[in-house]
Amino acid sequence: MATFLPPIEKPTGLMMKLAYYFTRKQFGKVLTPIKVHSARLPAAFGLFYGKIGSLDKKLQLPQEMVLLVREHVARINVCLFCIDIGRAFSIKASMNQAKFDALEQYRTSLLFTDAERAALDYVTELTKDKRVNPDTFARMARYHSERAICEIVWLVATEHVYNMTNIGLNIHSDMLCDISKTRSAA
Repeated sequence: MATFLPPIEKPTGLMMKLAYYFTRKQFGKVLTPIKVHSARLPAAFGLFYGKIGSLDKKLQLPQEMVLLVREHVARINVCLFCIDIGRAFSIKASMNQAKFDALEQYRTSLLFTDAERAALDYVTELTKDKRVNPDTFARMARYHSERAICEIVWLVATEHVYNMTNIGLNIHSDMLCDISKTRSAA
C-alpha cells in the first residue's frame, strides 16, 4: 500500500541530506518515515525522534524488556513499520527470537517471567484502554522499581508517538527484518 504522502527521495537542506546518508548507512536504506514525515518538517522534529532513541540508552531496564514493551505496543496499535524495526533491532542484538515470536502468548508462554507478564499486562491495559486497573499496577509494582515503572510508561508513551506518525501517514514495513537477517548471516 502506498503512503498517504509520496516519499521525498531527494531532500533539501544539509540536515536532511545527512539524515538520509546516516540512515542509509545504518539500515541499508532511507527509512520511509524519514522520507514521508521528517523530510516535510523542520529539522527539530527529526532531532526530537533522535532524542527519544538517545534517551532510551539511559534506561535501566534490560534491552530485551525495552524491545518487548515497544514491540507489544506496536502490535496492539498495528504499526507495521514499528513491528518490523523493533524485530530488526532484536535480531541485530541476537535476542531470543522465540520469545518475540511468543509475545502474543506472553500470559501462558514459559519463555516469560512473572515480572515480564506483569509489565506486559500493564502495557496492554495502558495501550488499549488508556488507563490501568489499580490491581494491575500493584502486581507490576511487586516486580518493578518505581524507576522501572516510569521507564515502562516512557516506552509506551514514546512508542505511541512513533506508531501514530506511521499509522497516520499509512507507513508500513520497510522489510528491515529481512535486511537484518541478511546482515547477521553474512
